Amino acid sequence: MNIGIWILGNQLSHENTALIASLSEQKNSKILFIESLNHVQERRYHQQKLMFIWSAMRHFAEELKADNWQVDYKIDLDFFPVLNKWILENNLQELRLMSPVDRPFLSMINTWKLPCKIVFYPNNNFLWQPEEFKQWASNRKRLILEDFYRESRKKWQILLTENQQPVGGKWNLDKENRQPPKKNLSPPQPLFFPPDNITLEVKNYLSTLDIDTYGNNDNFHWAVTRKDALKVLNHFLDRGLENFGKYQDAMITNQEFMWHSLISPYLNIGLLNPLEVIKAVEKTYLEKNYPLNSVEGYIRQILGWREYMYGIYHYVKEDYFQSNYFNHQQPLPEFFWDSKKTKMNCLKQVLKQTENTGYAHHIQRLMIISNYGLIAGISPQALENWFHSAYIDAYDWVMQTNVLGMGQFADGGVLASKPYASSANYINKMSDYCSNCQYNYKEKIGENACPFNYLYWDFLRRHEDKLKSQGRMSLVLKHLEKISPEEWEKIDKKLDYKVALLDRT
Repeated sequence: MNIGIWILGNQLSHENTALIASLSEQKNSKILFIESLNHVQERRYHQQKLMFIWSAMRHFAEELKADNWQVDYKIDLDFFPVLNKWILENNLQELRLMSPVDRPFLSMINTWKLPCKIVFYPNNNFLWQPEEFKQWASNRKRLILEDFYRESRKKWQILLTENQQPVGGKWNLDKENRQPPKKNLSPPQPLFFPPDNITLEVKNYLSTLDIDTYGNNDNFHWAVTRKDALKVLNHFLDRGLENFGKYQDAMITNQEFMWHSLISPYLNIGLLNPLEVIKAVEKTYLEKNYPLNSVEGYIRQILGWREYMYGIYHYVKEDYFQSNYFNHQQPLPEFFWDSKKTKMNCLKQVLKQTENTGYAHHIQRLMIISNYGLIAGISPQALENWFHSAYIDAYDWVMQTNVLGMGQFADGGVLASKPYASSANYINKMSDYCSNCQYNYKEKIGENACPFNYLYWDFLRRHEDKLKSQGRMSLVLKHLEKISPEEWEKIDKKLDYKVALLDRT
């Protein structure tokens, strides 16, 4: 039987289940990679994201050729015509594919009438399969991340004592992972790589395409092979993990990466496996006795948050992705595409960093960008689309749940227990951005009042009735009573100007 194996751009693992299933039939198997030019025009992707995916795909194709696989690499407009023609030309009786992680892509494939049988294999870029998550969730009144995380720790025996209790006596040390930045902090330098010939070919090719992109690729230094991705992981274990927990929420100007590992792009395309990362972190803890809050906090992001987001994404109904609990309809401000067009320093710093690297860490995304989107009333779907375009590690499975559910509370509390909204006080506490901003983080109504302040209070006022039903918001809402009618009048004047122009001048 002639077998075809289609490998997608986020399935670049030698442990790809469709590939593993075909090892005994390697002589009768052919592998296909497709760079679809139509697909990359569906949204305005970051240039470094396109370079990263295409270069990693081309490198992986070469690795498979070196392992004596028959590999065809196609660059064309759309997936279906290329795939259909390839099946016919090679007289394939069966097409094998590791199940796509993104629901729209899987739905699209299921509409195709291919000239051979298609067989899906489980996606092992994650530890929990969607069916397993659904079984876990089926009898629960509320889907709580902490419950899922503890179940995951037990299931994979991570950081447990002999009697199945958490090492250190606590399951979650998040309260120990919120230290603001101190002066003269010196985070480790990230491990980056100069572009090799294949990556430079991709860069040159990208420059010839007539497509609308975002950001720049002048300083592209991401790993594009498993070998280099492992080096990034080991670099983090040696230099970043020890202080990761303490300052994982901190933000400092010109320190884009802090103690973060920068491995999410590699996890999300299969160059690294989640369990190998978790085991490596646990092993380092046992050998070097690193602070438990750093180790547990990092493992929680992968074994808890990442797996939970993927599970929720496949668990919810299709209408989840159109959720808009607060009915926010503001368009995306122009400065999201050009950081020079905002005068808010916190947004300028994070957006400029995103333009230059395709990356921002989780607090920059949640408490700067998403927070602004929430309190300014930007359409959740418009904001999610921007996230998907802008970040090198962004895919449908993670952006839909993370932006709509956690960042914008658009699902009304399915995923998060409260909206992640804050005034400028939080930003000032956790960063140095406010010290170099023309706006005053202490003012909510003055001439130089920070937009995060009056937008925040207006957000609470606009949605007071809905927020009252969220138990964790009651104390915050009481502060509305302290704002006088005169202050509200001044806030409204600011809103008429600022929400209309969204800081474009």
